[in-house]
Amino acid sequence: MNLLTIAEHGPQALQQMLDLAATDAKPLAGKGVALLFEKPSARTRHSMEMAVASLGGHPISVRADEVGVGSRESPEDIARTLACYHSIVAARVKDHALLETFASAIPGTPVVNMLSDRAHPLQALADLLTVKQLRGTVAGAKIAYIGDGNNVARSLAVGASLLGAEFRCASPEGYELSDDILAMPGVTQLRDPAAAVHDASFVYTDVWVSMGQDAETEARKAVFRPYQVHEALMAKAAPDAAFLHCLPAIRGEEVTAGVIDGSQTAVWQQAENRYHAARGALAWLLGTRP
Repeated sequence: MNLLTIAEHGPQALQQMLDLAATDAKPLAGKGVALLFEKPSARTRHSMEMAVASLGGHPISVRADEVGVGSRESPEDIARTLACYHSIVAARVKDHALLETFASAIPGTPVVNMLSDRAHPLQALADLLTVKQLRGTVAGAKIAYIGDGNNVARSLAVGASLLGAEFRCASPEGYELSDDILAMPGVTQLRDPAAAVHDASFVYTDVWVSMGQDAETEARKAVFRPYQVHEALMAKAAPDAAFLHCLPAIRGEEVTAGVIDGSQTAVWQQAENRYHAARGALAWLLGTRP
């Protein structure tokens, strides 16, 4: 069993992962977990290494250039080698297809997506855990996502839908959620940020230019400028609405300093939850149940 996307698991599994965020089980006692990074990381590496350690395991982080994925050695052989030593293989990759290749090569070892161009399930779990902590339940939450319908938005939209929340995404033309995501219950695509934020419980955004999109920087800044989350936009949300951001953030671009550093921010609780959510997900993949 793997965790490549949120969509591959049903609502019961997602809820169990969230419930296991505070587990004291040690399913990784005496075992290793490989953490392979094609892209740099701050929150992902630290949260995953600490999650593995808290479950009793030993994390080993490695850069892709150290093992030569696809050059020095085939992806299949790298996966098989890592599976010789580790109970879980996790990877942060540029192309989601690499994760699928790993999963096919080592069907007996769980493969975890630490981020790909298609999905970011661990971030979505941290987001959902934050929503649960602040509201008591995910069901019924109104989540407004402002910006690119990217891997973060897609994963959270799926998770929100599965757990009974409403997910509204406001994006400029050409940057919308895909049709398969929009077909899910409770997921809506809008153009107007104000309409998306109206009466929302949570307002979420992400950077306008992600890793690997540097050539699009100026074009993206121009397109997304009207999608900045500022104080006036937050004022259209519910009075007790919380602001969320997956980080890193660029103050003055996708969000103002007054919002992300203001009284409504839940960003640092959300960032801490990357650790707790990872712990729950790993424990669940190893058979632990609440």
